[in-house]
Amino acid sequence: MTEGDEQRVLDANRMFYAAFAGKDIEAMDALWARAVPVACVHPLGSLLTTRDEVMTTWEAILLNPEQPRVVGVTDQVTLVGDLAFTVGREFVAGAAIVVTNVFAREDGEWRMAHHHSSHVVLLTE
Repeated sequence: MTEGDEQRVLDANRMFYAAFAGKDIEAMDALWARAVPVACVHPLGSLLTTRDEVMTTWEAILLNPEQPRVVGVTDQVTLVGDLAFTVGREFVAGAAIVVTNVFAREDGEWRMAHHHSSHVVLLTE
């Protein structure tokens, strides 16, 4: 770990949401890891375990004119060597979703290795 890694992970996480909001497929592709295995679970989606599957879904999401605006709110980072994860919330058209993003250090840069977002289920007694 080097000094400033927490901020660099937060910056990578912000770049993820900027690519999402800007519907920028090239920026999204550049952010995802290439050397480490990747995985992704979208709300109500199935488990995606190859980079090709992950990027195909991002392309479909970002090119969808009906895709609602997504805002990510994350300020918590956990660092474990060359891996880091953020936990937080996404707001999709105002609805809260919980999210975990995992980053791996590749060639000195923090790249996304896993994205998992799911709807919040409120349990009542």
